[in-house]
Amino acid sequence: MSDKPEKTEKIDKSGRTERLSVFKTYKLYVGGKFPRSESGRVYEVTDAKGKWLANAPRSSRKDARDAVVAARKAFGAWSGATAYNRGQILYRIAEMLEGRRDQYVAEVADAEGLSRSRAAAQVDAAIDRWVWYAGWTDKIAQVVGGGNPVAGPFFNLSSPEPTGVVTVLAPQESSFLGLVSVVAPVIATGNTAVVIASERSPLPALSLGEVLATSDLPGGVVNILSGRTAEIAAPLAAHQDVNAIDLAGADEVLAKELEIAAADNLKRVLRPQPVDDWSAAPGTDRLTAFLETKTVWHPTGSLGASGSAY
Repeated sequence: MSDKPEKTEKIDKSGRTERLSVFKTYKLYVGGKFPRSESGRVYEVTDAKGKWLANAPRSSRKDARDAVVAARKAFGAWSGATAYNRGQILYRIAEMLEGRRDQYVAEVADAEGLSRSRAAAQVDAAIDRWVWYAGWTDKIAQVVGGGNPVAGPFFNLSSPEPTGVVTVLAPQESSFLGLVSVVAPVIATGNTAVVIASERSPLPALSLGEVLATSDLPGGVVNILSGRTAEIAAPLAAHQDVNAIDLAGADEVLAKELEIAAADNLKRVLRPQPVDDWSAAPGTDRLTAFLETKTVWHPTGSLGASGSAY
């Protein structure tokens, strides 16, 4: 049953048919599919002035566990894909966001109480950011990896590898640009993500799932949950199969609680840092935040009587 009435027609007093709108039912995005919360719960989402916009699913602990299972299942193939292929897929997502630009402008304007022009600027910046991270997929290894000089007959090479399944708490105030800024770098480097949308403004994030589902991104690489941030984040921070957590959308108290829970299996934790302007150049910090470095040693060999080595 939809959260809102379906489209139908009725006859007004003049005998003309009056069209009723089809209201959108927002759902979670888990494993490439669109389930409702297994709990059946929803909560009201309102705009900046308190006007009702939609009912969003209120995710449960079971939804969070399902999202981790989906992310872990997708990790092998996604991390094993070539960096060039990941870049192509991220660019395809940007293309599809561009095609739905007007929808996101309306959702961001409602969510954040912005004018259409300011909301459009936020959406344009978010699309540009997808493109920016798409370009980094096959370059980041050259920046953070390479050959290391050693005193001995050895090759010593370092290369970056993805951390694994990353839980991402999306920023609370920046419903779309902030969301893209924390999700795109996680998957660009080969990780998979379980994303907790902004509690107050989850609709742009839930709509992003519709774009991801119809792009070339494999199901499970990004999983999007909505609901009470603290309720969903607690089991994810303690989950033994989550490798890292980005606390961008947590307040000081919640961040401390989640960091303590994350220590149980030595998760990598990115603490929340104040961001005055999400449209500012992001740098590579979030790309490298969830990368591990693998270093390989290999003996050199001698070639011929001259003693030259390779």
